[in-house]
Amino acid sequence: MDNGELYRILVVDDEILVRQGIKHILNWEQDGFQIVGEASNGKEALELIETLRPHIVLTDIVMPIMDGEELTRLIKHNWPEIEVIVLSSFSEFDYVRSTFQSGVSDYILKPHLETEMLLEVLRKTVEKLPAPSRVMRQNAESASASVSMQQTLEKLLAGYEVELDRAQAAEWFPYPYFYVLGSCGASSVLDELKALFPRMAAAKLPCGPISGYPRLSVHILNVDEEGREALPLKLRVLHPTSMTGEGELSWVLSDPFHSLNQLGGICREDWLKLLQYRFFLPQDAALMPSELPMAEETKEFPLQVFMEQIRRLQLEEGFNELEQYIAHHTKAYTAEVFEFKSLIGNILFNVIHMLGSLNLDVSALDEAKYAYFKAIDEARHISAIISLLEEFRRQAEDCVQVAQQARQEGNPSMKLLLDYIDEHYAEPISLTEMARHFHFNPSYLSSFFAAHHHEGFKEHLNRVRIGKAADLLRRGDIPISEISSRVGYGDHSYFCKVFKKSTGLSPTQYRRQYIERAEKDIR
Repeated sequence: MDNGELYRILVVDDEILVRQGIKHILNWEQDGFQIVGEASNGKEALELIETLRPHIVLTDIVMPIMDGEELTRLIKHNWPEIEVIVLSSFSEFDYVRSTFQSGVSDYILKPHLETEMLLEVLRKTVEKLPAPSRVMRQNAESASASVSMQQTLEKLLAGYEVELDRAQAAEWFPYPYFYVLGSCGASSVLDELKALFPRMAAAKLPCGPISGYPRLSVHILNVDEEGREALPLKLRVLHPTSMTGEGELSWVLSDPFHSLNQLGGICREDWLKLLQYRFFLPQDAALMPSELPMAEETKEFPLQVFMEQIRRLQLEEGFNELEQYIAHHTKAYTAEVFEFKSLIGNILFNVIHMLGSLNLDVSALDEAKYAYFKAIDEARHISAIISLLEEFRRQAEDCVQVAQQARQEGNPSMKLLLDYIDEHYAEPISLTEMARHFHFNPSYLSSFFAAHHHEGFKEHLNRVRIGKAADLLRRGDIPISEISSRVGYGDHSYFCKVFKKSTGLSPTQYRRQYIERAEKDIR
């Protein structure tokens, strides 16, 4: 190990503010250290240790997914040469004490996390490392310019005000225009850009893996006036050859900006938003502001109407509406991805619960629901959501079909009753009249219907009538008053009341909404 090398430190804490505070509590390079990465839990940390091989891991104890105790045990098992320092609060002290059995070097109580305390613990920990690795303040002046640049970029990205040395900044980035470029893979579009733009400076940004895009490397590009005019054009030329194996475009480019001090704001307010748009836009879309299509407004999903359709077992109609809503997001691409995924997960949960409440066997759906939730959470593109929704819809339809077949095959009398309602729904039929037709006692028929069907006679009759009415409303311009009589309602106002209770919309609103959607699809 060279005398000029710095001790490499990995920071692990699930609170981003704590990680930011640690990164800026010291002038790390001046004191002989370098923060080479950060992670929000033990699982992420293990993945980074494989590539970064830090000398010291500074880790919290209580974290999601994998806590500090488990992380320490695995580090000491796989990399015994790495020293671990634990961060803890007072309430976790007994928990911290148990980690010493796994080989923790030292601990720091978070309320006492101050510059001198941290330095003292780090220096004590350094003493446990092999002698050739010792590098302290006297060697810091020999740290390379690239390290200083990385520290400067780190602070700018974190939103800190930085007193830039103009001469030093001009040495790093001599040209007047900056871009932020994210690209996949080590051998990416960046290599081709360097060949196309000999007068271009580039530096990797120290922002670590981006959530949902672990393979994405982020760089700052610095170009002259000619480069500013030609860069977007050259990227478009490279567009067909810069796709990943999954058919996904491998880069995201910001608008140009003039000052290095704008870096943090550009990344947080513009570039990261652009990256989020990737979830909804076609996978081969050119992701730079000048190439984005006009975004449409996001709409609220009519969840109440959808669930009523599921309750009435109108799965085809309900899921078709949901698929149209999802497809709309390829145009309304500015929607929040987290909120979108949460809605889809909530819909799936409610469908399973609703079908179960109808006494259908939802064991297969219930068993698969956590796999669906996990797939939704991990989806990197809306196409994955569409695929899993198709699978969920198929399972739900199978569940309903099996239940209906079982009921009909197991209860021939029930099938006769349901067929009779389907044939005579437009007539003023009643439970008493149907009992007379089938030679049942009305009271017994009511109990029989409830015991062998997921809904009562009146509820089932209304569901059939409203379903037929919805079909007529979508079919053309038949007057609503005529539709109400066609489906068996003599009182028009009562029909409107029942329709709205079932669908969440009045007949007029329902027809208007359908026409508007149909016209938009044509356009």
